Amino acid sequence: MGLIDKLMGNAGEVDAASLKEEYGHLLIESEDIEMGFVLFRDVFLFTTGRLILIDKQGFTGKKIEMKSMPYKSISRFSLETAGTFDLDAELKIWISSEDQPSVSKKFSKAVDVYKVQRLLASKTC
Repeated sequence: MGLIDKLMGNAGEVDAASLKEEYGHLLIESEDIEMGFVLFRDVFLFTTGRLILIDKQGFTGKKIEMKSMPYKSISRFSLETAGTFDLDAELKIWISSEDQPSVSKKFSKAVDVYKVQRLLASKTC
């Protein structure tokens, strides 16, 4: 992930094995990380059973907020791909019957957003 993507707030994909090394303690026994993304210090993980959002807060990042969203709670999602002049793609996720998306994340142009869409579609259908 390039510096421009970081400055613009775009997430880049990270190897699932390295994410499991750092965040494996959050997983339950039969759960595994399928795909993960890092944005500055924040992380979001697509596991076999849920979406985990990790928000590192404060100057040192020692304070952490974790949100766990089972795929069955996702009522819908949208994905906007990057265009010729756009530098990012955007994912929005709605939980239950909310009017506004609960999750809104931007991806760098290098991320295969169709892979993200396929994963979410397979988990929420």
